[in-house]
Amino acid sequence: MRVFVYESLTATGTGREPASPEHGMYREGRAMRDAVAADLGRAPGVEVTAPEGAEFDRAARSADWSLVIAPECGGELLRLAMRVSEAGGRLLGPSADAIGLCSDKLALAEQWRANGVRTPATTDRVPTRCEPFPVVWKPRDGAGSTATFRLDSHFALASAKARLAAEGHTGPMILQEFVPGRAASVAFLCGPAGNVPLAPTFQLLSDDGRFRYLGGELPIPPDLAERAAALARRAIDCVPGLVGYVGVDLVLGDAADGSRDFAIEINPRLTTSYVGLRELAVFNLGEAMLAAAAGEALAPLRWKAGSVRFGPDGSVARG
Repeated sequence: MRVFVYESLTATGTGREPASPEHGMYREGRAMRDAVAADLGRAPGVEVTAPEGAEFDRAARSADWSLVIAPECGGELLRLAMRVSEAGGRLLGPSADAIGLCSDKLALAEQWRANGVRTPATTDRVPTRCEPFPVVWKPRDGAGSTATFRLDSHFALASAKARLAAEGHTGPMILQEFVPGRAASVAFLCGPAGNVPLAPTFQLLSDDGRFRYLGGELPIPPDLAERAAALARRAIDCVPGLVGYVGVDLVLGDAADGSRDFAIEINPRLTTSYVGLRELAVFNLGEAMLAAAAGEALAPLRWKAGSVRFGPDGSVARG
């Protein structure tokens, strides 16, 4: 079996320079690419290919599966997924419709609210002086906390607009209710036989009002893990077409019954949590992803004792 692995930022060199605004996403992309390619390469009978540039279409067409890792920004992930299909390839990931829905944070919020999934109030209007501060202002199709701001008062709005312009972001934005709590995520291996949750993780985010991703840690306390998995499952169950590895971002509030937990977004692709999860997995995570996508029923997933903290650059520390 041949698997084509394509990570867009490393393939194109976007964000390679440390001073680039995309450098954080570049590091995450490289870490995810290296980790999943290593796991797939250890799976029996699997050959991993990673050609770049003009070889994309040929590689997708000749592979049994194509795994695309790319940010949702500007429709990049959707464009590459559709390119796989147009080349005659088989995507190891969600359908184009699922990617389109998950990439549009306003549309996804509306889908969740229609299906009773708790999510912050979200609108596409421009923030004003009269907001119930604090609020979150972020791209409608963003990834990696790019151009994301917590606005604590109307005084912060002008500063955020200036920084938005300086960072060169020109795409549509959404305004979202700020919900306090602990940032967490749950990844799933999705396929025709069902959606299997992986171990929930905490996300480590900057406290400067920009929510910059600093990595994560796992496992999380059992009661929080149970709440996170339950909410994340409701969040993906109302999105048809999810296949392969999918991540759900959450905020876990201070109510023990989960009534203040909120679904924030779905990443219809590999996430950096993969780097930490593979360290505690007794099984080969890449091989399990392939099996789920192919419609195989997965055996119960087992995890090693101990803890892991991982960084956005792929660094891992065992506890």
